[in-house]
Amino acid sequence: MKKRLFSLGLLLVMLMGVATTLSGCGQNVTQRADTQDTWSTIKKRGYVVVGLDDSFVPMGFREKSGKLVGYDIDLARAVFKLYGIKISFQTIDWSMNATELRNGTIDLIWNGYTKNPQREKVVAFSDTYLKNKQVLVSLKKNHINSFDDMTGKTLGVQSGSSGYESLENNPKLLKDKIAKKTPVQYDTFTNAFLDLNAGRIKGLLIDSVYANYYIKHEANSADYNETQGNFKSEDFAVGMRKGDKTMRKKINAGLKTLKANGTLDKINKKWFGNQKVEN
Repeated sequence: MKKRLFSLGLLLVMLMGVATTLSGCGQNVTQRADTQDTWSTIKKRGYVVVGLDDSFVPMGFREKSGKLVGYDIDLARAVFKLYGIKISFQTIDWSMNATELRNGTIDLIWNGYTKNPQREKVVAFSDTYLKNKQVLVSLKKNHINSFDDMTGKTLGVQSGSSGYESLENNPKLLKDKIAKKTPVQYDTFTNAFLDLNAGRIKGLLIDSVYANYYIKHEANSADYNETQGNFKSEDFAVGMRKGDKTMRKKINAGLKTLKANGTLDKINKKWFGNQKVEN
């Protein structure tokens, strides 16, 4: 019995030691992420690791060939080209992006990443490089130029999208005006555009970055109209560890340079055509 009690006691002490060690490791990771400036290390090795969800059209996604393309891909490469640094893009579980960042698996989160107060508690952000907002897309022939013009008409929205959340959270802006006060929900924006073109819905509430991209790739892009309401806009920015103060300065300076020399406008036009975007 004494031997058993001794063994149980020893096991308990060992488990407590492991827990303390793990706790200490967690604290060390947090401390490093919040205090360590890694720019010199990244500059020396010659590349920076960017984490992304590679299915986020048009910010970062894979073509049928498997090639990684997108607005953020082009922008990130252009920024780091200014400093002679290459980029290694790494696909991650998007729900774990901040953990991957703080653990050092990746150096940046650059993939249509929206600034918000909750994220700012653990992640540092660059300046905003692209504004995203909810817009109402319609065919010009339907003469819908305001949310009021959707009164009694059928609205489409993607299930689970930020557009759907905005619609539900601010019903007076649009939801209460549409037919039956209930939108038609779609699994993809592609299917929603098919119904819009066929006249089965009269308007589509959609992220502006998606809208601009899809309209650019439609056969007759001039046939569409975008109407802005009063839904709160979103700021896309680059996420990084709080300790990477030099990285933040370099990225912000790079974004300003690309805007000044016209590179940003070229990237905008490549992905969104003549659709107006706000940087």
